[in-house]
Amino acid sequence: MPVSSRSVVVPLIVACALFMEQLDSSIIATALPMIAKSLHTSPLHLNLAITSYMFSLAVFIPLSGWVADRFGARTVFRSAIVVFTLGSVLCGFSQNMGELVAARILQGAGGAMMVPVGRLVMLRTVPRNELVNAMAWLTTPALIGPVLGPPLGGFIVTYASWRWIFFVNVPIGILGLVLATLLIPNVRETNKEPLDLRGFILMALALSGLVFGFETIGRGMLPDAMVIGLLVGGAVCLGLYFLHVRGIEHPIIDLGLARYQTYRATITGGSLFRIGIGALPFLLPIMLQIGFGISAASSGLITFASAAGAVFMKVSAARIIRIFGFKPILVVNTVINVVFLAGCAFFTPGTSHTAIFLFLLIGGFFRSLQFTALNTVAYAEMPATLISRANTLYSMLQQLALSLGVAVGALLLNLTMTLKGGAELGPTDFWPAYIGIGLLALLSLPSFMMLPANAGAEMSGHVTTTIARTKHGDPA
Repeated sequence: MPVSSRSVVVPLIVACALFMEQLDSSIIATALPMIAKSLHTSPLHLNLAITSYMFSLAVFIPLSGWVADRFGARTVFRSAIVVFTLGSVLCGFSQNMGELVAARILQGAGGAMMVPVGRLVMLRTVPRNELVNAMAWLTTPALIGPVLGPPLGGFIVTYASWRWIFFVNVPIGILGLVLATLLIPNVRETNKEPLDLRGFILMALALSGLVFGFETIGRGMLPDAMVIGLLVGGAVCLGLYFLHVRGIEHPIIDLGLARYQTYRATITGGSLFRIGIGALPFLLPIMLQIGFGISAASSGLITFASAAGAVFMKVSAARIIRIFGFKPILVVNTVINVVFLAGCAFFTPGTSHTAIFLFLLIGGFFRSLQFTALNTVAYAEMPATLISRANTLYSMLQQLALSLGVAVGALLLNLTMTLKGGAELGPTDFWPAYIGIGLLALLSLPSFMMLPANAGAEMSGHVTTTIARTKHGDPA
């Protein structure tokens, strides 16, 4: 396949898997209140169906790079699609919260290999100077999932059974499997690194304890002693992992990659930003359906505006980055995104649905620009030999941050209800959560401000264009 074709075809095929994953995530967020009602549990407890999936992604993603190098990216990519699709079917047949959470963990195991390995194929087959455009090709079709997800999920749970929101993944999975078989190269590393099994176990235990311990704080889902035990156990395992990586050459998660400045900024600032953003898809449907009394179908038609705004941005993202450069965009756009996050606190049952739609549409536009910039500049300084490790750590932290975002949103709602002494969510219970996640996203700003002015210039073309003008006697 010619290089120019690879820059389009490969991202589009990977986007098919990402489309399925994003469609699934956005559908379940809209359907969560109805699923909770069907399974006779609270929506604040059923957020485990979201966090367990993202947690599973974070745990199994560290294996994705090693497995792809060992067995070939196409082989792993196709297997992951099968596992994800099977998990979707089991979700549809779940009869209680335990079964649904278990099936979501299986889905996450498939997703952990599916998207990161697909992105790895793209990073290894697309030239660096075409990576910004390739990222746009990757994310644009995938953004159709979040656009279709909320209205489709709302329509399904309003006029049919919520179980069909998982069955829609089956034909998409089959299509992705066929395309991957025909067109994805089975790239793999010739020098295969040994598996750091001890490191994987320590990291899995650390994430399990910290995520589920944090998830259950103040909820009454587990005894307080068990919650404390999870948090302490997770922290101990994380400390043991830090000691473990000092003595091995090929760790499952290479923390030494933080020595590259652009990468360090995107995993620190980017993680804080994603924690804030990650709460939004969870908070909005619950606020509209339970707080404001809007139907699931109407809620879906409103909340899909965020994804629609993201699609509009993708058309011009590469050009905007080329004009302004990565650092100015990340700094200024962080503040803009915080305004649109915290601004949701001012929504009331009397707010026009059109006004909410437009607000979310514009917010999605700027949020998409931020993610495109982060996902691209992360690899600006990364040597080709470390791309696999960098992709593994970046993908793990990305999913972990989004999972923590859902947990933070649920925790803030729970604290608000506890302080007011109420047992059910009301329309005025959501504004503290939006202010809280806005402040969390704002904490990412110092990381982006520390970036050099020419960060990612080779990818964006921003500084290169300036130098070219200077050479020809034009003003910079």
